[in-house]
Amino acid sequence: MITFITAIVLLVLGYIFYGKFIENIFKPDPNRATPAYTHADGVDFVPMNSNRNSLIQVLNIAGVGPIFGPILGALYGPVAFLWIVIGCIFAGAVHDYLTGMISIRYGGAHLPALASKFLGKSFSHIVNFFTVLLLLLVGTVFISAPASMIDDLIGKDLNMFTLIVLAIFVYYIIATILPIDKVIGKIYPILGLLLLLSAVGVAVGMFMYGNPIPELTLTNMHPKDIPYYPVIFLTISCGALSGFHATQSPIIARTIRNEKDGRKIFYGMMIVEGVIAMVWAAAAMSLMSGEGLSTLLATEGLPGVVHKIATVFLGTIGGTIAILGVIVLPITSGDTSFRAARMIIADYLKIDQKTLRNRFIIAIPLFAIAFILTKIDFQLLWRYFSWANQSISAIALWIGAVYLYQRKTHYIVALIPAFFITSVLGSYLFYDPTIGFGLDIITSDIIGIVIAILTTILFFVVMKNNKELPASE
Repeated sequence: MITFITAIVLLVLGYIFYGKFIENIFKPDPNRATPAYTHADGVDFVPMNSNRNSLIQVLNIAGVGPIFGPILGALYGPVAFLWIVIGCIFAGAVHDYLTGMISIRYGGAHLPALASKFLGKSFSHIVNFFTVLLLLLVGTVFISAPASMIDDLIGKDLNMFTLIVLAIFVYYIIATILPIDKVIGKIYPILGLLLLLSAVGVAVGMFMYGNPIPELTLTNMHPKDIPYYPVIFLTISCGALSGFHATQSPIIARTIRNEKDGRKIFYGMMIVEGVIAMVWAAAAMSLMSGEGLSTLLATEGLPGVVHKIATVFLGTIGGTIAILGVIVLPITSGDTSFRAARMIIADYLKIDQKTLRNRFIIAIPLFAIAFILTKIDFQLLWRYFSWANQSISAIALWIGAVYLYQRKTHYIVALIPAFFITSVLGSYLFYDPTIGFGLDIITSDIIGIVIAILTTILFFVVMKNNKELPASE
């Protein structure tokens, strides 16, 4: 377990040292009034303490991503650990921190509004479309996934599955419409503890069970020989780097009391998600070989693998409790997906959200579209979600790079991960036959790198002619 333990230690050290470095670059102001006070509306802008915000943030960003993604990533073998650790510290946590803190500086603005300020108004329309599309895909995926897991627990039954889906829809509507402190602010801290206990339980179960966790090797062990680059960087997103987080951090940016809480809430909770991802990736590798995991995925699907890991390491009762913790993840990210979509559309169309009627006007069409999307194959949805997700992460990182460049500080901390994930997106789009062009991997990789280089050149050209930082609120 040397690799596993070392990885966990590195994640903690990353928060202590690199997280502090990023905070020093941004320079949070503890005396500056936050949007929770300057824009208080009793619905979305509501001040809450840092512990509550932290637990809400980790549930908002987690979903099934730090569980499903690392399990799929485990097919590659322990080389997957590298992306989780390096990606989480130097890309994902930086992405989350900058998105959340820049949002605070600009009145709790969501990603499309930030794109308008830093990347241009014309580009912001594209970002609006991509962001709402991503949130709809996330919300839909996070209806199907928990419904399947609950159905597995109680015995597969089509009628029961339909009832579960409807129940989740009802909860989502309530959580999307009501003020943030009425439902989310009250139950999320409790559910957050359940999530953390589930991850700790699986980790302890691995130690007690005694199966060795494979030590680090750079060999690609995927049974189908799927290339590591670029595929794993979209397979493992939550837990390393995820654009979905850029849609969630502004929700908490509207409830933070003090800018100094940002490192704990944004950077720190991404590190927590990285630890969760490490636990589930290690558990999958410990329990099954690549071939065994691939076979189980083909026969039982991801919910079946989660069920097996939880019950083997924790027994029937403990496993059931752990699965309940896993079920919490997608439900508590799905509701805030729809909430964020409502807020983004409201900001874009300038529809005031203080009245319940206006919230319903936006929410009802969103849920109608999501219900239609639940009829699409889950695996296909997951692929489109993965690419759209990392597209948003690239946009958020470029926004962070622009912001830091215009402040004449260390913009390289955002530029390097922005360059990298842009190359990944280009490569994957040309390589993947389902959502892309199906070219050979070498050609696709070259195209991806060229796209990243051209984007970086464009960045410096634009920055040379636009050095002024947009006025904050």
